[in-house]
Amino acid sequence: MVGGFDGRSVIVTGAGSGIGRAAALAFAAQGARVVVADLNAEGAQQTVEEIEQAGGSAVAVTGDLSEQAVVDQVTTTAVERFGGVDVLVNNAGIMDRMSALADVSDAEWERVIRVNLTAPFLLTRAVLPHMLAAGKGAIVNTASEAGLRGSAAGAAYTASKHGMVGLTKNLAVMYRKQGIRANAIAPGGTATRIVVDVEQGAHGPTALGPHFVNLGRVARPEEQAAAIVFLASDAASNINGVVLPVDDGWSAV
Repeated sequence: MVGGFDGRSVIVTGAGSGIGRAAALAFAAQGARVVVADLNAEGAQQTVEEIEQAGGSAVAVTGDLSEQAVVDQVTTTAVERFGGVDVLVNNAGIMDRMSALADVSDAEWERVIRVNLTAPFLLTRAVLPHMLAAGKGAIVNTASEAGLRGSAAGAAYTASKHGMVGLTKNLAVMYRKQGIRANAIAPGGTATRIVVDVEQGAHGPTALGPHFVNLGRVARPEEQAAAIVFLASDAASNINGVVLPVDDGWSAV
């Protein structure tokens, strides 16, 4: 693990479980003060308690990050409690139903895009003025193998993660002269609590089935977190606009 986060303010979304929790714990272990943002209040508080029990500093903010009021609360908490925002990790996300495009309902499409793409946009937009004022900042987004290929999820999730990849690259170009870096990880299969509500027999899951033969080893959340922490660290100071697969070679198949 890299170091250098002593006293830095880090926001991690989806930090109540899975990759987000692992990332929050990893940042805190290296001295960062962490805003734990999650829709699940119990999960967020558990992460905070685990950080505090280890001697770290953290605060929970709960709510739906696709709502501007929650985004404002997260940002304000980081600034008022920890003095600013040095690192933003846009990790929170939801899966779709593996639906093929013709079978995607308006509700499925709008919810997946709202949580997976619009929420990171809103939070990034909110923290950017603080990073710009400081002349530095690191943003790490959780994309997906579905952001690199068309055969890893349904239409809505795939579109949302391709959007996350584009957002990451655009951020990197737009703000590199202001000292802000933006990168993403593209996880493969990872042991998290995300549950895919698949409609058995539907065209999407049936068509996707053969593509998971070469999925590779299922990762632990801590392995994804290690990549996130590295990309946010000074050790990655000249890495900008990268989408890093963390997938046991799935993207190379």
